[in-house]
Amino acid sequence: MSEEEEATPAWPSPPNPLPHAVVEGEKEGTALSDTPRRRRSPIIGGGGGQNRSLRVDIVTIFPEMVSGAAGFSIAGRAQAAGLLDVRVHNLRDYAAGKHRVTDDYPFGGGAGMVMKPEPLFAAVEAITAADAGAESSPPPPVLYMAPDGEPFTQAMAQELAAFPRLVILCGHYEGMDERVRQALVTREISLGDYVLTGGELPALVVLDAVARLLPGVLGNEASPHEESFSEGLLEYPHYTRPALFREMAVPPVLLSGHHAHIEKWRRGQALRRTRDRRPDLWEKLLPLSPADQKLLDAADREEILPGE
Repeated sequence: MSEEEEATPAWPSPPNPLPHAVVEGEKEGTALSDTPRRRRSPIIGGGGGQNRSLRVDIVTIFPEMVSGAAGFSIAGRAQAAGLLDVRVHNLRDYAAGKHRVTDDYPFGGGAGMVMKPEPLFAAVEAITAADAGAESSPPPPVLYMAPDGEPFTQAMAQELAAFPRLVILCGHYEGMDERVRQALVTREISLGDYVLTGGELPALVVLDAVARLLPGVLGNEASPHEESFSEGLLEYPHYTRPALFREMAVPPVLLSGHHAHIEKWRRGQALRRTRDRRPDLWEKLLPLSPADQKLLDAADREEILPGE
């Protein structure tokens, strides 16, 4: 048994005004926050109106850490609107024995502990049991947050947002028993070339990136299509009031009200920012179209091209 298993930190119950981030546990109807648990039927690709909903099941040994953060900002608003159904599962509820152990020493020796296969198989099988045998509901993708996974990108977020349901496994210690990755996991995702204590924060990043792409979540439907990386470009600079602050002025074109000029300026700025800050992205954009090259040249000269 690992030191972390023997002395599990007593995470405080976060003030979560949204009961939608349900924590699934042994006691039915018991929530981890003071807000009474709201029982909801599974939302799988349904929902009223033109907007569909997404269900995300997150498996973790620190459920309070995930459910607390998932109740705020965009993810919280999406849940309140019925567009997102987040269910957090305590992996220890699927572990056997008095101590609910979820890790063990690695075969062959070595540092650290390895997450046991039995609880993870039991958790995923229980979560997806309702989908088994249903022709209209194929098994949901099972994502594993791992440092050696596929780099997470905006394109991947858009792909995941198209599914009606996702399952996310949060790793810890030295990782999961390889048999879990071979038999259960359908996609391994990494946030970058660095190491975190566990998969909870990466899982929340994926949840946030995917939730904001769901139709109806953002007030302006054009917003997710204009953000950085949506077209392989970094986003253009943004300004708000006041127009003059400490002798720093907003570019006049943004105050002109001429939408054609503004769009050209923004495109040129996005091209220049991508070239200057992300050469890896820039290489994928080459060669530029004559129109984009003209906008980039104008941005370099700080010129505003006439609108058409």
